[in-house]
Amino acid sequence: MPVLDLAADAVTLTRQLVDIESVSRDERVIADAVEEALRPLGHLEVTRHGNTVVARTDLGRGERVVIAGHLDTVPVNANLPSRLEGGLLHGLGTCDMKGGDAVILRLAATVTEPLRDVTYVLYEGEEIESEFNGLRHLAERSPELVAADFAILMEPSNAVVEAGCQGTLRVDVRTTGERAHSARSWKGVNAIHGAAEVLARLVAFEPRQPVIDGLTYHEGLNAVGISGGVAGNVIPDECVVSVNFRFAPDRSEAEAEQFVRDFFDGFEVTLTDSAPGALPGLDRPAARAFVDAVGGEVNPKFGWTDVARFTALGVPAVNFGPGDPMLAHKQEEHVPVAHIEQCERQLRAWLTGGAR
Repeated sequence: MPVLDLAADAVTLTRQLVDIESVSRDERVIADAVEEALRPLGHLEVTRHGNTVVARTDLGRGERVVIAGHLDTVPVNANLPSRLEGGLLHGLGTCDMKGGDAVILRLAATVTEPLRDVTYVLYEGEEIESEFNGLRHLAERSPELVAADFAILMEPSNAVVEAGCQGTLRVDVRTTGERAHSARSWKGVNAIHGAAEVLARLVAFEPRQPVIDGLTYHEGLNAVGISGGVAGNVIPDECVVSVNFRFAPDRSEAEAEQFVRDFFDGFEVTLTDSAPGALPGLDRPAARAFVDAVGGEVNPKFGWTDVARFTALGVPAVNFGPGDPMLAHKQEEHVPVAHIEQCERQLRAWLTGGAR
């Protein structure tokens, strides 16, 4: 089994995590390594939930904070093992989000007397459908483990706070026709041709950019897949366009779904996946205090993150982690070493009351 050295610096620990392949639904090995590394630490209560590992202090502090990160990655794309070049650590998961996971593990191992009680969560199944999400499973089955006054999700955010997040939903837009031999195409109705109107509407879509708590969000409605066809000599009777809607957090899931159904009026629309957004919540004292502690800069989060799950539980939460989110899921994914070091330094200072 791979071994994680929690006495190593956070950059070295990031490399160790990256070099354990952990594509979604295959996180057992990395979860085993995380659990094995955390179990000997006497100041933490460590529990295992599937391939999610939870480690908690219980010092009777007046506040509790959750610091969380996911262990899974998207599929490998010729970007393993890791390599360190010129201050940049390259490799699958360096940015999304094993740099953040390494910071979590370093803090868990070395901050034995935090000013706030801390729950560290390293979980499975974030990069795929919500039904596999380890944080969701904790919230549903053991909600006491994610109860807190504040939460920090260490998704890549260029080492500055990203507040809230946009919601996301996917629908299948279906067109139908009538099969016929392609030599006598006029005897049928081509469902793929019928999808042209679906695509035309998407091309004409003008994204809304609402300003919420001083942050400008940017919606997006895009085709992300298309399927249809029976055989090379058959006019197809069905075509499905898969569409992803990234909606600003001032829309509820129900409002977002209704918008999409209205947008594709006249077509059959089937909802296939949905997750709510999260309002920035910067008016909450705990969020404001953390923002002030790490430099005061705040950006909007365009991608969906599990910040939304904490918001639904009534826990104010922000994204704060090393790496540029624009590099997430790219073949050339990498993270600046300076981001990893900065995030560890600032979080350590916040948890211990030391200078940044």
